[in-house]
Amino acid sequence: MAHYYDAQPDTASDIRMIDYRIDGSDFSFATDTSVFSRNGVDFGTDLLLREIIKDVRQMRSGGGNFLDLGCGVGVVGIVFKYKFMKYDCRGVDVNSRAVSLAVANAARNGVKVDFVQSDILENTDDSVIFDIVATNPPVRAGKATVFGFYEQAFERMNKGGAIYVVLQRKQGAPSTEKKLTELFGNCETLGIDGGYRVMKSVKE
Repeated sequence: MAHYYDAQPDTASDIRMIDYRIDGSDFSFATDTSVFSRNGVDFGTDLLLREIIKDVRQMRSGGGNFLDLGCGVGVVGIVFKYKFMKYDCRGVDVNSRAVSLAVANAARNGVKVDFVQSDILENTDDSVIFDIVATNPPVRAGKATVFGFYEQAFERMNKGGAIYVVLQRKQGAPSTEKKLTELFGNCETLGIDGGYRVMKSVKE
């Protein structure tokens, strides 16, 4: 059985288009079989984006490096770049099909985001240090993979940089809060809705 966290999906392709509106802006994304949330932008990702947009606006940041970690078809990175053009945006995913769609979706929505296939940050330029990391982690891939997301992100973040994570409580939000607190020394909840929780940790 194919999963959205498979590196090379072998299911028959069936591309479809989904529309998404957030913060007064409209987006269009191509999705396919064996990619995450192929039928529409999922509730958790939508909540994550809403909380990030609100929080980054309050920070009044002059820009920096943004990472969409586990990018799927590119929704988070593309929306973030559209809203915060001063940031250099990148996205990574282990799934080759998802990354190909993300590249096309960035062009479709008129933004520049550098999407690459990578097992977490293995296949990325380690000279690039991030100021913001956002992730809706692949819980079905297992806790070791999810915690690997946090650990590798921490190693590649600037001091003062922030990571934003969305999870359902039943998917392990409490254990993620504990892990983020161990790594970063802090973890706050920005929003809770529909069983999902958006958490933020800052590298001190």
